[in-house]
Amino acid sequence: MTPKTDLKNFTLPALEQFLKGHGKERFRALQVFKWIYQQDAHGFDEMTNISKALRAELAETAIISNLESEAIEEGSDGTRKYLFNLGDGHAVESVLIPIEGRNTLCISSQVGCAMACEFCLTGTFKLTRNLTTAEIVNQIMAVKRDLVRNPPALLADVADGGDDGEDSDDEGPESPAAIRNIVLMGMGEPLHNLDNVIPAIQIMIDGNGLQLSNRRVTVSTCGLVPEMSRLGREIPNVNLAVSLNATTDELRNRIMPVNRSYPLKELLKACKEFPLPGRRKVTFEYVMLGGINDTLEDAKRLLKLISDIPNKVNLIPFNEHEGCEFKAPTRAAIDAFHKYLIDRHVTVITRDSRGGDISAACGQLKGKLENKEIVETQSN
Repeated sequence: MTPKTDLKNFTLPALEQFLKGHGKERFRALQVFKWIYQQDAHGFDEMTNISKALRAELAETAIISNLESEAIEEGSDGTRKYLFNLGDGHAVESVLIPIEGRNTLCISSQVGCAMACEFCLTGTFKLTRNLTTAEIVNQIMAVKRDLVRNPPALLADVADGGDDGEDSDDEGPESPAAIRNIVLMGMGEPLHNLDNVIPAIQIMIDGNGLQLSNRRVTVSTCGLVPEMSRLGREIPNVNLAVSLNATTDELRNRIMPVNRSYPLKELLKACKEFPLPGRRKVTFEYVMLGGINDTLEDAKRLLKLISDIPNKVNLIPFNEHEGCEFKAPTRAAIDAFHKYLIDRHVTVITRDSRGGDISAACGQLKGKLENKEIVETQSN
């Protein structure tokens, strides 16, 4: 039996081609697309402005997939962590962060990760598979659904650098259920799954789709240089965040194996060439590891490395997790590093620890539930 086609894997042009292959007019694709993304239709019977015959035909050959959360944890600061069961024995996480009254959603792109960064919990799961386009956009839709059902009780008033006011659009008050920013910084390396990430972003920024502004979508990478070039060619208007985390090739080779393939010189050249519009900047994420990369000498080298690239810096104090040898930096080290860059006119955000009372780091909720299942199985 031929498996049914998941329509959420299609951009609008791809859906037009799919329906054309079924002898349908082009405008039918637009109708279906709007029902899926603007009305959150779960089935074809809900699509009341298309004929019963077409609805029946679609039901025979296609599906509209959805994700439902297996677990949700909410922190005292309003952060929500979602674990989504993918239906094949695997799960991924998304994190909702209320920032200055606006919601930022961090979503996953892979089950596990192949990049093996030393400090990253997700990397310990290894890469199992890529997420489909549908599984990427379904994280957004599932969280939007949850926000409608359970509006945030607390909207934290902190900044994380996702929107520093540059190139901004003042859209006025927003519903507590609205998702303002999307960041692909969850489980997985987004540029390692571009075949699915690119159409997912196209759905996000489509005016007939999820209707997000391209300036509100950020793609993070550990430094896959050829894929950075492809992303810039195919979707040149999204924001780029680069997980740098070291200022020498020697240290970066040690904590981020990707650097052995694409060392700092190549990575920074790719950052300089990335086609950002207007006054937008490359965000350099810098996970501060206590006693490893958090000295003033590191700050000085960082400033030199990025000085000829439109930049802003997110300093991220390491979130300690079981089984990892690295330690969080001291408050004094964080403050000194931050001050050194600020004093030299670098836009710097030190990301506050969010969700500290829940499974905050990527992979913690997944790991906690898997360990619980193992314990329960052994006790039975």
